[in-house]
Amino acid sequence: MAAIKCIGILTSGGDAPGMNAAIRAVTRTAIYNGFTVKGILRGYRGLVTNEIVDFHSSSVSNIIQLGGTILKTARCEEFKSVEGRQQAYENLKAAGIDALVVIGGDGSLSGANILAQEHDIPIVGLPGTIDNDLGGTDATIGYDTALNTIMEAVDKLRDTASSHERLFFVEVMGHTAGYLALNGAIATGSEAAIIPEMDTEVDQLAELISQGFRKSKNSAIVIVAENPRTGGAMGLAERVKKEFPQYDARVTILGHIQRGGSPSAQDRILASRMGAMAIQAIMEGQRNVMIGIQNNELVYVPFSRAVRHNKSINRDYVNLVKILSM
Repeated sequence: MAAIKCIGILTSGGDAPGMNAAIRAVTRTAIYNGFTVKGILRGYRGLVTNEIVDFHSSSVSNIIQLGGTILKTARCEEFKSVEGRQQAYENLKAAGIDALVVIGGDGSLSGANILAQEHDIPIVGLPGTIDNDLGGTDATIGYDTALNTIMEAVDKLRDTASSHERLFFVEVMGHTAGYLALNGAIATGSEAAIIPEMDTEVDQLAELISQGFRKSKNSAIVIVAENPRTGGAMGLAERVKKEFPQYDARVTILGHIQRGGSPSAQDRILASRMGAMAIQAIMEGQRNVMIGIQNNELVYVPFSRAVRHNKSINRDYVNLVKILSM
């Protein structure tokens, strides 16, 4: 394998707080170790359309505190085709890029995996997603900040909920993974979390109502993970109207505010550690791996394992929500 001299970096998929901290760490660690760095704008679309710019240490000054991504991100249908990926590879070679760091979620890392299999280029991934749904890592970049955003929003909502006798459904993101909903419920003292992982086992709404959520309370807040199968919070509220008309159900969808905002200290530190480790991985000759964190130790996770969608929910947390909401 030829010596690596230039490292490219891109962010792809949904943005997550802490992506800029990761971009900064990758750039500066690469330069510290004698590599040149190129930033690829708008994710895989920028690879296909050749939006590649030189990156210097000053390019990442004063960005660690910013939400979003300075490299931008975009959807790219062309990259899903063999021809599109061939064009992307040719643009990488023409720009002199010998290795690539991809920051994103499961779709982004799946794309990186296919590109790496089709073309001989070392790729290292960083888990940048608020959903925390990638395998082989305890946490993803942006997850902690999103959780804090949910907590602050629900705290405000509880002020108004306690003034009315209502059942409040609060929908959070998660892309069919219940981490934000479950941990959000614990952090906010919510009465229940309705998560995709429990969908096939039990009718979570019927269970909630049958337990008589109002035994000692005049209102209840239920955190709901977005889920195409249940229709999310709106779907559940419709069911309440039909099946349990004695209850007044209201819906709040937190939506994209969960993705925004200045990253928490935890996300900045995680992103910085993972970004530096990505360069270390390239120097060690690693390829087609994601940097993960397990028990506070950074680890290499093969792309195929990272995107497998078999990360299980902690059942102790599910029980904890039930116990603490009495």
